[in-house]
Amino acid sequence: MAQKSFLSFLVAMGIVVTLGDAYCFHKMNKPDEPKDGCMLHGRLYPFGLTERTEDCFSCRCNAVSMRCCSLFHTPVGYDRKNCKVVFNKETCNYDVVRKNDPSKECVVYSSIG
Repeated sequence: MAQKSFLSFLVAMGIVVTLGDAYCFHKMNKPDEPKDGCMLHGRLYPFGLTERTEDCFSCRCNAVSMRCCSLFHTPVGYDRKNCKVVFNKETCNYDVVRKNDPSKECVVYSSIG
């Protein structure tokens, strides 16, 4: 009985993780900001689509606002006792590696974002 409940839980979590959207935020342009793009973290981004920012977001800028969504997923299901999470700016993703040997990857069961 416990195995069926656990299996049902895993299937449900798999569906939730699959349907989850990337982490997104919306920033309204301020009247005192430049009129030829959107300011984010002290940097001016042109109108239109920026496929990848320095912080690993995909952003769309227009005259009114900027909307950005993450290009990465945050691992939440992994062996926290033996593994650690390290952000990789090259791939815009988190690597989950062994604490005692970072050259070895750990299994990730679920992610959000």
